Amino acid sequence: MQIHVPDPAYTGSERARANFRLAVKIALGFVALLWVIQLSDWALDLGPAEFGVRPRQLAGLPGIFVAPLMHGGFGHLIANSPPLAVLGTAMLYLYPRSALRVLPAVYLGPGIAVWLFAQGSSHVGASGLVYGLVSYIFVAGLIRRDKRAIAASLLVSFMYGALVWGVLPIEVGVSWETHLAAALIGVTLAIALRHLDIPPRRRYSWEEEADEHEQDDSDPQGKAEGEPHEDAEAPSVGREK
Repeated sequence: MQIHVPDPAYTGSERARANFRLAVKIALGFVALLWVIQLSDWALDLGPAEFGVRPRQLAGLPGIFVAPLMHGGFGHLIANSPPLAVLGTAMLYLYPRSALRVLPAVYLGPGIAVWLFAQGSSHVGASGLVYGLVSYIFVAGLIRRDKRAIAASLLVSFMYGALVWGVLPIEVGVSWETHLAAALIGVTLAIALRHLDIPPRRRYSWEEEADEHEQDDSDPQGKAEGEPHEDAEAPSVGREK
């Protein structure tokens, strides 16, 4: 399989650098928002359980929208903050068009699945976002021939490969249903959106020369512009009467 190297003029452009800085700001801004919410809950002595997704309870429906912003404690938030910053930056920078669909899906989708099928009293935390982004970036790197996507996939598998155990009902008190639903959503979207966000491929000099030769071969040989072709019919000459 041929691996495509992105055009350096594209990846090294000022616009690309500005997009990266914007992706970092958005990702860090979201993490900062989570910390503001957690500090507010701590200062006001609010329990996160009442804001979580409670399966098949009408009172638990609002949790689909707010549960990813709530955490069970500072330890829970500390565990989610670094991957959210790293994965959020990678998603927004490498796949900006896909992110418009992936981020809402991995934010809301796991909560809907948990409300419909999960067990337990209340499910909170942004770990669904983490699992959704990990699975998307990892699978996208496997099925694309983009060097940047492959590098991001390898980095994600190296840093967060151990998260795979979180989709199994092994540890008590961990919402494995959220993790599993988010991972499945991420994998599905990585396959469905595989043709989006393809960077322009670097073209080498020999490729351009080959294109020029093909173009020359397709043109008529030895014919100046405006001259008749060999098979063109010569003008008839009238006979004297």
